Amino acid sequence: MFVKDCMTTSPIGIPKSTPILEALEKMKKLKIRQLPVIEKGKLAGLVTERELLQVTPSPATTLSVFEMNYLLSKMVVGEVMVKNPITVGLDTTIEEAALIMRENKANCLLVMEKDELAGIITQSDIFDAFIEFFGIKKAGTRLVLQSHDRVGALAELTDIIKAMNINIRGFVVHRKDNDVLNIVVRVNTVDPDPLVKELESRGIPVLSVN
Repeated sequence: MFVKDCMTTSPIGIPKSTPILEALEKMKKLKIRQLPVIEKGKLAGLVTERELLQVTPSPATTLSVFEMNYLLSKMVVGEVMVKNPITVGLDTTIEEAALIMRENKANCLLVMEKDELAGIITQSDIFDAFIEFFGIKKAGTRLVLQSHDRVGALAELTDIIKAMNINIRGFVVHRKDNDVLNIVVRVNTVDPDPLVKELESRGIPVLSVN
């Protein structure tokens, strides 16, 4: 799965001259936390809800309401935006995007197609993608199996499941150490007992069933 499969296309952008209060109101109305800043049709930066809130006066300020409103009315997003936001391409994989976000402590990535802004992908989009990977929203049973890391281990497992006329809805491999794998597999059966017995009879330990 790639970024282009999960991103929000044609994201709403705002110009540098947008007052920060107007930007905050737009975020609230659209229920989003970031807005690309577009200048002359090109990406100029990114402004987030967190950055905008950081520049608004705290309740403990000694400024009057009139003074606060005056100062805020003069501030525009161009003054507080991130000028070089992190960008990725359409064909960036979801796992690469997740790693980039984690390493840069970013809540979103802007997706570019050549020099044009094509979309935006957020942490929520990443979470939704991984939920899809695991098949959590689909009915069935989740099994956690254990196997040695060897050639043909996964093929053997899928052959067993196929022979029992059971469909695999999700499949994830977690490496415990250099030689042992925990395999999480979600299958479309509500009665996993026959499958569990067959797997264990083949020497494949079943660690969890739910």
